[in-house]
Amino acid sequence: MKILITGANGQLGKCLSQTLREEGHVVLTYSKEQLDITNRNQIREIIQKLKPELIINSAAFTKVDLCEKEIEKAYVINGIGPYYLAAESKEENIKFLHISTDYIFAGDQFSPYEEESQAVPKNIYGKSKRLGEELALVFGGDVTIIRTSWLYGHGGDNFVNTIKTLSERLDKIDVVDDQFGSPTYTKDLVNVIKELITMPSGIYHVTNSGSCSWYEFAREIIKFLKKDTVITPISTRDYGSKTPRPLYSVLSNKKLNSTGIYVRNWKEGLYEYLEKECIYKYED
Repeated sequence: MKILITGANGQLGKCLSQTLREEGHVVLTYSKEQLDITNRNQIREIIQKLKPELIINSAAFTKVDLCEKEIEKAYVINGIGPYYLAAESKEENIKFLHISTDYIFAGDQFSPYEEESQAVPKNIYGKSKRLGEELALVFGGDVTIIRTSWLYGHGGDNFVNTIKTLSERLDKIDVVDDQFGSPTYTKDLVNVIKELITMPSGIYHVTNSGSCSWYEFAREIIKFLKKDTVITPISTRDYGSKTPRPLYSVLSNKKLNSTGIYVRNWKEGLYEYLEKECIYKYED
């Protein structure tokens, strides 16, 4: 299959590109510098020239705090971009797969969110990503929305790398303990995406199984690294972030499980990721 991937330089895009090539697909990768998903004419030109059979959009403006300051940019990239990609995909009869987020939910319940749960985003990032979902689905084409959470992968900035780096120079790190989600390794997400490519279109929640707080996540990282750094729990209020975030954004994989697909526990994914990161660092 000929597959076009946007946002190819991101941690998910890199993993997607490598894995799908290894599966024997023809993978056409475009970074944000090579393809501006907010430019419909450019999208149309590239699609008509390359004629892909599938488009996977992993391009997004994901800096949550910055989205609050650059509101128009957030809505254009996260909302209008998917709209243009979906429109051109529908026009050319191409399957479109769009990556979304747990942040479309308010986080005011304490049971995992299902695909049909009401979306009430609390911040601009979540609102812009929700708009992207709605606009991608408006044409009624062959569109699949994949919502994931707390993503981390090789070759990018993420929470795991941040804690790992801080632990090398600090004796104590404050981490919020009242926000809960499911840390998700890009490798595990991509393994599911491979399956969803040939499955019926729709909305799917895909995360590593299990859940934890950011504090518990950080402690597990430090434990694996055998560091002496003390992880101190702190509330979201005391942490001082001005951007509202969902306190509970765990996604239910029940729909995915009903298809026979299961994702391993988040700790297993984390351990494999850290093992590989340590090897990469040693080789460098």
